[in-house]
Amino acid sequence: MRVYLCLIFYQHKTVLQIKNEKFAPVYFNVVILNLLEICLISFLTFCLLVQLYYVLFVHLKLANTKIESVPELAKSPLSVIICARNEITNLEQFLPSILAQNYPEFEVVVVNDRSWDGTEAFLEKLEKEHSNLKIVKILDNDKFIAGKKFAVTMGIKAAKHDWLVFTDADCRPESTNWLMCMQQPDNEKTEIVLGYSPYFKKKSLLNALIRFETFFTAVNYLAFALKGMPYMGVGRNMAYKKSLFFAKKGFAAHMHIPSGDDDLFVNAHANAENTEIRINKNSHVWSEPNRSWAGYLRQKKRHFGAGKFYKSKHKFILSVQIIFQFLFYVSLAACLFVSLETRYIAAGIFVLSVIIKCLVYPKLLSRLNYSDLRWWFPFLDILLFFFLMLNGFLSVFGNKKVNWK
Repeated sequence: MRVYLCLIFYQHKTVLQIKNEKFAPVYFNVVILNLLEICLISFLTFCLLVQLYYVLFVHLKLANTKIESVPELAKSPLSVIICARNEITNLEQFLPSILAQNYPEFEVVVVNDRSWDGTEAFLEKLEKEHSNLKIVKILDNDKFIAGKKFAVTMGIKAAKHDWLVFTDADCRPESTNWLMCMQQPDNEKTEIVLGYSPYFKKKSLLNALIRFETFFTAVNYLAFALKGMPYMGVGRNMAYKKSLFFAKKGFAAHMHIPSGDDDLFVNAHANAENTEIRINKNSHVWSEPNRSWAGYLRQKKRHFGAGKFYKSKHKFILSVQIIFQFLFYVSLAACLFVSLETRYIAAGIFVLSVIIKCLVYPKLLSRLNYSDLRWWFPFLDILLFFFLMLNGFLSVFGNKKVNWK
């Protein structure tokens, strides 16, 4: 079976002069495609359309949403929860910026989870200087399950305020107005606030990849939250009510999973009515990235393990997103092994996809503090895809044991 495809183009070799106006005669070039080529081009186009749903109907919503302003007044007191295990260097560097927040009434609860690097002495010294710093100490004990979820639970129990803001020991707020942005919203129905946490810039390909992956993860969970389908948050910058935590029995449903103290809790209890997002640059919290490929792979392995326990509808929308991106590149590569005409059409479809993405993501990169990556967008988009495929393969067939520290 063959189909004749007519392509219209302008031939400029001959120009007709009629009443002082120039017209270029139109010619028709006939391209013959066989059934296989038609199927490949059609499937490639379908994969593109699926991707464009996420780009134009999900992510574009985040690009066009109005950025919230910094509240002028603090409505109620809050507690900041930080879990630390052998984080003396990071605590010395970043904890002072947490304690120096421009917020009238707040406490900082630091959970020292079995550290042996001098963390205890540093925290005890700092506690004498700051009345709003509270230290929770966890000792080695065979009677409980060690891990970050236990540490987080101990921090929540020690907190005296209902509104809890979470971050990590290696994090630094963008400004002193971070807590003003992450405080309890005016809407009393709101029980969860999802923030954003970019990584510090370093000069390496790994760092560019980490920041780009963080960007796309954030665009996804923030945009879906805007659409009324929140499915995850990051523990480096999020907030929720202490009363919600205990009403839902904390991490009891997934205490056996090493990761997921942030995303699994949000996945289980966030909905369209009780969740808001914050993307104002004053609400951002910067974090230290992994410096090695091995460390980054271990981190993504933990995240991949938690994702398997998401709600079915969330796993479906995320699976469709990655599967059709994979199939797009597979069908694009397949088109390279057929006729020259098919290669040209496939190349046109690929260029169209890049152009459309370049109309949406540079604005988001600017909003989310990654403007420097916009020139590398097409390259990093492809590199990230193949890295995620490798990580998924290693997570399924590699060593299953993971730890939070």
